Amino acid sequence: MVPVSYYLTLSAVLFTIGALGVLIRRNALIIFMSVELMLNAANVAFVAFASVYEVLSGQIFVFFVMTVAAAEVAVGLALIVAIFRTKHSIDVDQLNNLKG
Repeated sequence: MVPVSYYLTLSAVLFTIGALGVLIRRNALIIFMSVELMLNAANVAFVAFASVYEVLSGQIFVFFVMTVAAAEVAVGLALIVAIFRTKHSIDVDQLNNLKG
């Protein structure tokens, strides 16, 4: 059996990589994937704690987080495509003003 500290370390590493991706990268798709990586890191921690305490509430919460993340993907990609069609770029430095 794998100790829970390994899962929490993996979760912390994934969350750190995601946070660095959000802070450092300029491409909107990379930022979007980094946010998803941070959500998945939180899901790993929820499942790890749910297995330690032998309750299903952590896994149920992960299911809801994945559902919200799927909706976020649909809306976020639609926004990225709409911005790309108007600006012909998805560089976040060029999106400093979103006037209509």
